[in-house]
Amino acid sequence: MPKVLRIINRFNIGGPTYNAAYLTKYLLPEYETLLVGGVKEEHEKGSEFILEDLGLDPIIVFEMRRSINPFQDLLAYRKIKQIIKEYKPDIVHTHAAKAGTLGRLAAISCGVPVIVHTFHGHVFHSYFGKVKTSVFKIIERYLAKRSTAIIAISKKQKEELCDIHKITTRDKCVIIPLGFDLTRFYTDNDLKRQLFRQTYNIKDGEIAIVIVGRVVAIKNHSLFLDALKYVIDNSNKKVRAFIVGDGDNRKNIENQAKGLGIQFTTQQDTFHDKLLCFTSWIKDIDVVYSGADIVALTSLNEGTPVSLIEAEAASKPIITTNIGGIEDIVENGVTGLLVENNSKELFGQNLLKLVENPELRECLSIKGQAFVNKQYNYTRLVADVKSLYNNLLLKHA
Repeated sequence: MPKVLRIINRFNIGGPTYNAAYLTKYLLPEYETLLVGGVKEEHEKGSEFILEDLGLDPIIVFEMRRSINPFQDLLAYRKIKQIIKEYKPDIVHTHAAKAGTLGRLAAISCGVPVIVHTFHGHVFHSYFGKVKTSVFKIIERYLAKRSTAIIAISKKQKEELCDIHKITTRDKCVIIPLGFDLTRFYTDNDLKRQLFRQTYNIKDGEIAIVIVGRVVAIKNHSLFLDALKYVIDNSNKKVRAFIVGDGDNRKNIENQAKGLGIQFTTQQDTFHDKLLCFTSWIKDIDVVYSGADIVALTSLNEGTPVSLIEAEAASKPIITTNIGGIEDIVENGVTGLLVENNSKELFGQNLLKLVENPELRECLSIKGQAFVNKQYNYTRLVADVKSLYNNLLLKHA
């Protein structure tokens, strides 16, 4: 049985963790997999429950963290090399940037036959300045040349990697979309909706607008608040807004809310009656989507955002910036509304349109579930990756 060493940045809530976990579990019996991961940041929600539910016991490399630290990174690199030497994998498959750098360098050094890397997103715009971005591109181009295959998770991302940023060639880059078990997002929705709305004191007729994800600069929650303020100023509808998640930019977003005159509660409050609530992380995210009426995303850069796939699985209308691979999962005017990146005026106007028009919300809710169930199920993900591995090993034989 061929052996796979799967290396992921860290075990936080998000698409990379789910996909690494599903591939580790369900590539059996054809492939044996050892899962290795780094340490999440303090403000991030842990995803240990995902691994526990699947019966997985990964190796944790405590020195591998999201931020750059030459000393810690060197220690992590050496630990990964030692794991490779002891495990002797036929394939090393890395997920996301830090794991992709350290894991592939170690695999190259150890002469691993097949090296695969998945870009779950990228840092080639909106994260850093020109100089640092140029350095990252040089590193990624070198690693791509030494990789056997590069996986993009959307058509748009492949265009960016191959045609715009010139990270790799089209013949080496294969598109394999994310995959999830979405069953919980369309079961017991009435009970879950009642639970969420009772917990946060959402009255009948109030429209709940939800944004889910890390509260960090790249997610651009500032745009969400500006749009919320636009709705407040231009609609008589009663709305409630929920920022679900946490991160190092939360204090700035709270201060912006105060500056806009938007009153809010937090997870520390026992009673929620304000327009906005910072809930922090919520494990049972399916309950959140059931209770929501509109799901928003305002990011400056994304790969394939899990929150939108989950929202469609829960049959919720979406409003989102049109970046990354979002066009592959949200059809404008059919399952959601796409807005030009970081356009305060257009995002506010389109959010207002959703708030004011229940018929539009209902129309956008109908088709999303069937689409994501077919295109983003974990069984499809496993089949696609298995086929790729088979082909790569056959070529190497």
